[in-house]
Amino acid sequence: MSQSSPFFSIARAHAGAGGRAAAAALLLRHPVAQLPPRFHGLRYYPSAIVSPAKTLNSHLGLPRATISSFANADNGSSGQADATESEEEQNGESELSEMAKAFHISPRMAMSISVVIAFAALTVPLAMQSVVFHGTNKMKALAYLTLLSGFYMAWNIGANDVANAMGTSVGSGALTLRQAVLTAAVLEFSGAFLMGTHVTSTMQKGILVASVFQGKDSLLFAGLLSSLAAAGTWLQVASSYGWPVSTTHCIVGAMVGFGIVFGGVNAVFWSSLARVSSSWVISPLMGAAVSFIVYKGIRRFVYSAPNPGQAAAAAAPIAVFTGVTAISFAAFPLSKTFSIAILQALACGAIGAVIVNRVIQKQLGDLLSSEAEKIASADKANAQQVGFLSDIAGPTGAQLQIVYGVFGYMQVLSACFMSFAHGGNDVSNAIGPLAAALSILQGVASSAEIVIPTEVLAWGGFGIVAGLTMWGYRVIATIGKKITELTPTRGFAAEFAAASVVLFASKLGLPISATHTLVGAVMGVGFARGLNRVRAETVREIVASWLVTIPVGAVLSIFYTLLFTKILAYFM
Repeated sequence: MSQSSPFFSIARAHAGAGGRAAAAALLLRHPVAQLPPRFHGLRYYPSAIVSPAKTLNSHLGLPRATISSFANADNGSSGQADATESEEEQNGESELSEMAKAFHISPRMAMSISVVIAFAALTVPLAMQSVVFHGTNKMKALAYLTLLSGFYMAWNIGANDVANAMGTSVGSGALTLRQAVLTAAVLEFSGAFLMGTHVTSTMQKGILVASVFQGKDSLLFAGLLSSLAAAGTWLQVASSYGWPVSTTHCIVGAMVGFGIVFGGVNAVFWSSLARVSSSWVISPLMGAAVSFIVYKGIRRFVYSAPNPGQAAAAAAPIAVFTGVTAISFAAFPLSKTFSIAILQALACGAIGAVIVNRVIQKQLGDLLSSEAEKIASADKANAQQVGFLSDIAGPTGAQLQIVYGVFGYMQVLSACFMSFAHGGNDVSNAIGPLAAALSILQGVASSAEIVIPTEVLAWGGFGIVAGLTMWGYRVIATIGKKITELTPTRGFAAEFAAASVVLFASKLGLPISATHTLVGAVMGVGFARGLNRVRAETVREIVASWLVTIPVGAVLSIFYTLLFTKILAYFM
């Protein structure tokens, strides 16, 4: 069954009666059969939808995350068959069948994908120079084990953290799950491979006192492997329950654990740990506050406008210009000279705004003109002033679909950027300890900075894509479906707010977590509609998982450190 998001099925409509019929057909989940015969050439596929009463209420209380948010496609008779099959397999459903239902593929295809990924994970390291470089069989075995540990951590980053970029897009319907995973897979790997840092430190995050481990390479090697294993284990547990947790906090907790084992309490910079932990409060609060303001602004200046569709089309280039300019200047400056960097960022923002404006006019221009004519001829006596915090009723009919189409498109753009940036940034959580461990085997760990080979960056990118493909739907379901009900406008407000907070807070040196910020941003758009619009049970589970991430990571790291120390005594 082929699927597509409704926001990518909008075609230019002809004027007149045909245009009005095409506008009516833009309503979500309406089949193309409603168009007159001359419009039957337009391609339209209904998006996968969720029945909140059935799906959320029946699954929020379960101890494990399921794919119910994506399994109930609105596909006519086949949808009834899927529902019957779902009821029959509700108890004892296997991991592969969940993956198959999430992506609407056969269990055999899901099995084939899993087998190919597992085979590649076990065999590719054998051909990498990081393994071939070592002469003795023992050193090759250690290098192979190290690469597998890094892959395991990267796999779990993909399974959990990629929901930061794509969860809201899937929840709002701007992208189907399959589209989101395929898009994120390409962009995450590209970001990790092209933008991932090529230099790392043996003591990442400034958590451990480096002098404590000088001259103790074998112990440091065991600790680095333990960090990868411990952080990966907790991420896997969290992903199985659909909890979005911070991968940075996982690796920090794991490093604290092995630091305490080898160096005692004096091996840890506790002030740095307290600073990292403060992001539990700072990140969600900032995300919620900014998303609340952004969404209220959309409702005030777009929903309450005389022509909401035209207001959305006008706001889109402004938002893109602002976002692209800020991102180009703060995250990817093209020049070290301030004035030149500002001009280049403004140029990038202007180019982005022009492109978005032309796409919107091409896709929705005729429909916008038709609606403008209707509004121009309508009575404007009912126009009234509304406050910023007023409860404003949204547009309906074709106007609503124009607004959703515009913001759905912008949401996809922001999700693509976040996915690319995430691959370049968070791959270091897996590759940093991996590269440090490999450098110890190669005898160059004494350097403060370690060069990361290109093949190791690619290896981390592959691990992220593999985890996203096999388990990513679990946390995406939580972010997109189980915190609050999302639409393209709400999803855009959450993503735009989260990206803005992470970008500027990082530049200002504030402790911030992208995962916590996005969850807070999603809660913020829910609070903007009323306190009862946020599901308290889901929020409680997520916050509890945040609070235990660093302690659990430390405890698991202590266990793995003691275990690996005994095992590595045979090799080193």
